[in-house]
Amino acid sequence: MSGRVRKRRALLGSCLAVLVAGTVVPSTAYAAEQVNLPPAVQDLQAQPGGCASGDEPEYVRSFPVLKARLTDPVEDDRIGYPEQLTAEFEIWWSDPDGIEQRRSWTTSPTYVDRVHSITLPSDIPSETVISWHVRANDGVAYSPWSSEAPGAACRFVYDGESPAAPVVSSPEYPAETYWAGGVGIYGSFTMDSPSTDVVEYRYTFLGGPSGTVRPAEMGGPATIRYVPLSRGPKTLSVQALDRAGRMSMPTNYTFHPNAASAPVSRWKLDDEAGSATAAAEAGEAARAGRGVTFGGPAPSGAPLSSTATLDGSRHAFLTTDSPAVDSGGTFAVGAWVRPARDDRSMTVLSQDTASGAAYALALEAPRNASASYSFTLGDKKITGGTPEAGEWAYLLGLYDTETGYAQLFVNGHEVGTKTEAAPVRPDGAFQIGRILGPHGYRQRWHGEIGDVRAYDRLVVPSEVTELARRKPRLLGHWSFSTADDGTTPENAGGASLRLAPGASIYRAPDFCIPDVDPDCPTWPRYPLVGDGHLELDGESGHVALDTPVVDTGDSFTLGVVARIEQDDATRPMTVLSQAGEHTDAFKLRYDPARYAWELIMPERDEAGAPETVVAQVEMPDGANGDGTRLAVVYDDATDTVKLFADGYTNADATAHLRNGWTSSGPLQVGRARTADGFGEYLKGQVDEVQAYAGALRDDDVLGLGWETDPCLC
Repeated sequence: MSGRVRKRRALLGSCLAVLVAGTVVPSTAYAAEQVNLPPAVQDLQAQPGGCASGDEPEYVRSFPVLKARLTDPVEDDRIGYPEQLTAEFEIWWSDPDGIEQRRSWTTSPTYVDRVHSITLPSDIPSETVISWHVRANDGVAYSPWSSEAPGAACRFVYDGESPAAPVVSSPEYPAETYWAGGVGIYGSFTMDSPSTDVVEYRYTFLGGPSGTVRPAEMGGPATIRYVPLSRGPKTLSVQALDRAGRMSMPTNYTFHPNAASAPVSRWKLDDEAGSATAAAEAGEAARAGRGVTFGGPAPSGAPLSSTATLDGSRHAFLTTDSPAVDSGGTFAVGAWVRPARDDRSMTVLSQDTASGAAYALALEAPRNASASYSFTLGDKKITGGTPEAGEWAYLLGLYDTETGYAQLFVNGHEVGTKTEAAPVRPDGAFQIGRILGPHGYRQRWHGEIGDVRAYDRLVVPSEVTELARRKPRLLGHWSFSTADDGTTPENAGGASLRLAPGASIYRAPDFCIPDVDPDCPTWPRYPLVGDGHLELDGESGHVALDTPVVDTGDSFTLGVVARIEQDDATRPMTVLSQAGEHTDAFKLRYDPARYAWELIMPERDEAGAPETVVAQVEMPDGANGDGTRLAVVYDDATDTVKLFADGYTNADATAHLRNGWTSSGPLQVGRARTADGFGEYLKGQVDEVQAYAGALRDDDVLGLGWETDPCLC
């Protein structure tokens, strides 16, 4: 029975009854006509876009699909036959002559609560407000149009044209100009499309940051700020996006930032002993108080020949008559320091104002708390790092007016938490070694200070790292290619290693081919690296120096190539160690329980001192063939030690140490000190022992173990 028949049922005459066994049975016909309820329209949508029924139409970049969900009251469904509905969509607009145009489409019947849709044809006009509505039909009645109160017509505008590519300009970094601005100097980049409907610009600095920016008014320009982090050509790619979501062609804007500018003030503090002033490489010379002595020690590996020593007295300061840098804008200040003590607060440098200090770099030593370094700007302070008496550190304080944040770096690494701060303009003298307080100068520095710098720009991360870098120095390289009178020479003529019984130099044999040369029964075994290697018997074989090779109380690096004889690899075997008076300062060994290389460093130079496994890496596959290139890197500036295998490390092979201690005994290759004397003799081969004062960078470690020394430029 159709829905329409069900909608209009009448009584068949009067009520019919059938007498069955004396009982009256009612008829199955309805006693009265059922009233039809009209269908309804819900959930109007247009894809792309939506149903914009307000003052502004929806702008779309493609011909939309109009959609609506049709419903019908549940009371209209009878005896299992669900309703079928159709949707009538209608659109209208005014043509260029002001004449209204209308079109309509009716969908095929389908069941209740289904989405009906139509795809508009491609000949609808662009840049014209098109209105649309929809109504439902159940075969008997129509619903109201969706635009009838309280509803409203949906409206859209089809935009068939992409916006014009934007024009990009920069006053600080003009296009194709060699060279402009500079590393660490912010520039403004303005993007402006000729199209009047642009609502957003999307930009990417190739190889750098990317983002979006919206103009203040539709179709207007927008400006971003950017700071180059390196010298050389840079490309900014920009696209305009209009309100319909159409994207313009990209505009590529190429510019060429100059190299980083020199500091606006700099005092190396390497003046001759007895000098009364510190010469300025930039800025104004600084007068020295009587508590300042020139010709002090300099950090090894840093580009300094000497520093100034301040004795901590009221005369221990250097000062100028004018500010070192305008701290009301972006600026940075830094210096090499070595505190003679870490139990009191001391100032490295500061800038006077009428009421105190605009900024300061200092060592903070609060009561009942650990000491730290600090950078103060106005009323905000950042603290971090771990000062140690007699230990060098490079400090840098930075303030960026673009972000509003101040930062503190110690030894090239950010410490503490960057903090929002307000700039404070300088007003008075610049101070080295003291700070102006409410009652005069105080917190005078005791120790060394060198290479004080002030910048009027952002100091970028690569510069921060380089300023704090201490270039490692090669102490020795032994390639085990020759032996003479029980010793094997250092490659550059340094101290030779002594060979003990059970240790020998294996040389590369002459090349031969088995089954061709009767004197060549098998393929010859070649050295690990180069022309020879050290062969150790696992019983007494080892080599040693007469003195320590590295200062284990300071940063150092050791590299070695090692191969374990796996048939005998059932016990710990040490590759490298360096002895103290009572125990080894470190030992690099093979642990069969973990099938891994591990680095062990006792906590102190005492017999039976606890040993800590501070780093560990699994033994690489194939270690029986070419050996494993191992490296130990201890960075005293950051109190970290890393163990590398074949040039790589991981988080499990890195540990933090509070302090290393200086060992006095010789370097040992192939054995270590144990509770019963020397033991853990290695059975296998060793090659390319390399020792450095200083911590090699991770990338430089890849160059160890290949006969040559990595370039540390």
